[in-house]
Amino acid sequence: MKKVLLSSAIVAALLFTGCSSKDPSIDATNGAGSGQNANNNANTEAVNATDIMVNENNTADSNEMSMSALESQMQSVYFNFDQFSLSNSMSEKVSDNAALATTKASAYMIKVEGNCDEWGSDEYNYALGLKRANNAKAMLIENGVSSERISMVSYGESNPVCNDKTKECWAENRRVDFKLLP
Repeated sequence: MKKVLLSSAIVAALLFTGCSSKDPSIDATNGAGSGQNANNNANTEAVNATDIMVNENNTADSNEMSMSALESQMQSVYFNFDQFSLSNSMSEKVSDNAALATTKASAYMIKVEGNCDEWGSDEYNYALGLKRANNAKAMLIENGVSSERISMVSYGESNPVCNDKTKECWAENRRVDFKLLP
């Protein structure tokens, strides 16, 4: 009991002392003749550093926006009940995604996500989602996307876009989504 009280007292003392509240001071003279010139130099350096940080953030934001804009152009493909083969219209969508991946999105990795409706066991749906993702990956590779750029995951029935108990809703959940990764 004494050890617990002693440990608690030490932890409390450390928490209450915390870090110093002093602001760090900068020696403004820095070998420059007058204090005013040194302050002007320090202010100019601070402004330049701020400009650099703002420019880096804008570049990162624009890269992020372009990745999300490109990802929004990637089309999901849908499957028939208990199937993992692509219909002709869905094959065309994968071909369009491959064209985008080899041109505008060539700097990004592609994650192929297999999904299923709620029918079937968890194990069966994970396996079916993986077969769907693998089929879509094979078609991307056929259309010129490097296999090193593609990763796959199966979510089975755990990632629905619709939760209604209708045939239309279940059809929306039988899909493969394409995501871009940096």
